[in-house]
Amino acid sequence: MSATKPYIRSTDGWWRRNPFFMRYMAREASAVFLAVYAVILLVGLVRLSQGAAAYEAWLAALAHPLAIVFHAIALLAVAYHAYTWWKVMPKTMPMLHVGGRRIPEMALSAVGWVATLAVSLVVYVFVRGLS
Repeated sequence: MSATKPYIRSTDGWWRRNPFFMRYMAREASAVFLAVYAVILLVGLVRLSQGAAAYEAWLAALAHPLAIVFHAIALLAVAYHAYTWWKVMPKTMPMLHVGGRRIPEMALSAVGWVATLAVSLVVYVFVRGLS
Protein backbone atom coordinates (compact mmCIF):
# COMPACT_ATOMS: atom_id res chain seq x y z
CA MET A 1 0.00 0.00 0.00
CA SER A 2 1.28 3.49 -0.86
CA ALA A 3 2.21 5.85 1.95
CA THR A 4 1.12 8.94 0.02
CA LYS A 5 -2.46 10.06 -0.27
CA PRO A 6 -3.97 10.49 -3.72
CA TYR A 7 -4.41 14.06 -4.89
CA ILE A 8 -8.07 15.04 -4.87
CA ARG A 9 -8.82 18.44 -6.33
CA SER A 10 -11.74 20.23 -4.73
CA THR A 11 -14.50 21.34 -7.07
CA ASP A 12 -16.18 23.57 -4.49
CA GLY A 13 -16.74 27.02 -5.97
CA TRP A 14 -14.78 26.29 -9.16
CA TRP A 15 -16.75 28.93 -11.02
CA ARG A 16 -15.86 31.69 -8.51
CA ARG A 17 -12.15 31.49 -9.32
CA ASN A 18 -12.37 32.79 -12.87
CA PRO A 19 -14.27 35.91 -14.08
CA PHE A 20 -15.22 34.10 -17.31
CA PHE A 21 -17.00 31.38 -15.36
CA MET A 22 -18.61 33.97 -13.05
CA ARG A 23 -20.20 35.63 -16.12
CA TYR A 24 -21.17 32.21 -17.48
CA MET A 25 -22.92 31.23 -14.24
CA ALA A 26 -24.65 34.64 -14.04
CA ARG A 27 -25.96 34.09 -17.57
CA GLU A 28 -27.22 30.63 -16.72
CA ALA A 29 -28.82 31.88 -13.48
CA SER A 30 -30.62 34.60 -15.42
CA ALA A 31 -32.49 31.86 -17.28
CA VAL A 32 -34.19 30.92 -13.98
CA PHE A 33 -36.00 34.28 -14.01
CA LEU A 34 -37.11 33.59 -17.56
CA ALA A 35 -38.54 30.22 -16.52
CA VAL A 36 -40.35 31.67 -13.50
CA TYR A 37 -41.82 34.42 -15.66
CA ALA A 38 -43.05 31.82 -18.15
CA VAL A 39 -44.82 30.00 -15.30
CA ILE A 40 -46.41 33.30 -14.19
CA LEU A 41 -47.75 33.83 -17.71
CA LEU A 42 -49.07 30.26 -17.85
CA VAL A 43 -50.87 30.80 -14.54
CA GLY A 44 -52.41 33.93 -16.06
CA LEU A 45 -53.61 31.89 -19.02
CA VAL A 46 -55.18 29.33 -16.69
CA ARG A 47 -56.84 32.11 -14.68
CA LEU A 48 -58.17 33.63 -17.90
CA SER A 49 -59.77 30.30 -18.78
CA GLN A 50 -61.38 30.19 -15.31
CA GLY A 51 -63.31 33.39 -15.85
CA ALA A 52 -63.16 37.13 -15.35
CA ALA A 53 -63.00 37.04 -11.55
CA ALA A 54 -60.03 34.66 -11.48
CA TYR A 55 -58.23 36.70 -14.13
CA GLU A 56 -58.84 39.96 -12.24
CA ALA A 57 -57.45 38.35 -9.07
CA TRP A 58 -54.34 37.33 -11.00
CA LEU A 59 -53.93 40.88 -12.28
CA ALA A 60 -54.35 42.21 -8.75
CA ALA A 61 -51.62 39.84 -7.55
CA LEU A 62 -49.32 41.22 -10.25
CA ALA A 63 -49.89 44.72 -8.86
CA HIS A 64 -48.44 43.73 -5.47
CA PRO A 65 -45.14 45.52 -4.70
CA LEU A 66 -43.23 42.22 -4.44
CA ALA A 67 -44.49 41.19 -7.87
CA ILE A 68 -43.37 44.52 -9.30
CA VAL A 69 -39.91 44.10 -7.74
CA PHE A 70 -39.72 40.58 -9.17
CA HIS A 71 -40.66 41.86 -12.62
CA ALA A 72 -38.00 44.58 -12.43
CA ILE A 73 -35.33 42.03 -11.45
CA ALA A 74 -36.57 39.63 -14.13
CA LEU A 75 -36.37 42.40 -16.74
CA LEU A 76 -32.75 43.10 -15.82
CA ALA A 77 -31.91 39.37 -15.81
CA VAL A 78 -33.52 38.80 -19.20
CA ALA A 79 -31.81 41.90 -20.64
CA TYR A 80 -28.45 40.54 -19.43
CA HIS A 81 -29.31 37.11 -20.85
CA ALA A 82 -30.18 38.63 -24.25
CA TYR A 83 -27.02 40.76 -24.22
CA THR A 84 -24.79 37.76 -23.57
CA TRP A 85 -26.71 35.65 -26.08
CA TRP A 86 -26.05 38.08 -28.91
CA LYS A 87 -22.48 38.61 -27.73
CA VAL A 88 -21.66 34.89 -28.02
CA MET A 89 -23.70 34.27 -31.18
CA PRO A 90 -20.95 35.22 -33.70
CA LYS A 91 -18.54 32.81 -32.02
CA THR A 92 -20.92 29.89 -32.53
CA MET A 93 -21.85 30.42 -36.16
CA PRO A 94 -19.85 30.04 -39.37
CA MET A 95 -17.95 33.09 -40.56
CA LEU A 96 -20.03 35.29 -42.86
CA HIS A 97 -18.46 37.00 -45.83
CA VAL A 98 -19.97 39.78 -47.95
CA GLY A 99 -18.11 40.91 -51.03
CA GLY A 100 -15.09 38.82 -50.06
CA ARG A 101 -14.77 40.53 -46.69
CA ARG A 102 -15.54 38.94 -43.35
CA ILE A 103 -18.32 40.57 -41.35
CA PRO A 104 -16.96 41.63 -37.93
CA GLU A 105 -18.33 39.86 -34.86
CA MET A 106 -19.40 43.16 -33.31
CA ALA A 107 -21.54 43.96 -36.36
CA LEU A 108 -23.34 40.61 -36.07
CA SER A 109 -23.97 41.17 -32.37
CA ALA A 110 -25.19 44.71 -33.01
CA VAL A 111 -27.70 43.45 -35.58
CA GLY A 112 -29.03 40.99 -32.99
CA TRP A 113 -29.33 43.68 -30.32
CA VAL A 114 -31.10 46.06 -32.68
CA ALA A 115 -33.47 43.28 -33.82
CA THR A 116 -34.26 42.41 -30.19
CA LEU A 117 -34.99 46.04 -29.35
CA ALA A 118 -37.09 46.51 -32.49
CA VAL A 119 -39.21 43.43 -31.87
CA SER A 120 -39.63 44.41 -28.22
CA LEU A 121 -40.78 47.86 -29.27
CA VAL A 122 -43.27 46.41 -31.77
CA VAL A 123 -44.70 44.07 -29.12
CA TYR A 124 -44.90 46.93 -26.62
CA VAL A 125 -46.74 49.19 -29.08
CA PHE A 126 -49.08 46.34 -30.04
CA VAL A 127 -49.93 45.53 -26.40
CA ARG A 128 -50.41 49.22 -25.53
CA GLY A 129 -52.70 49.55 -28.55
CA LEU A 130 -54.88 46.71 -27.29
CA SER A 131 -55.46 48.35 -23.91
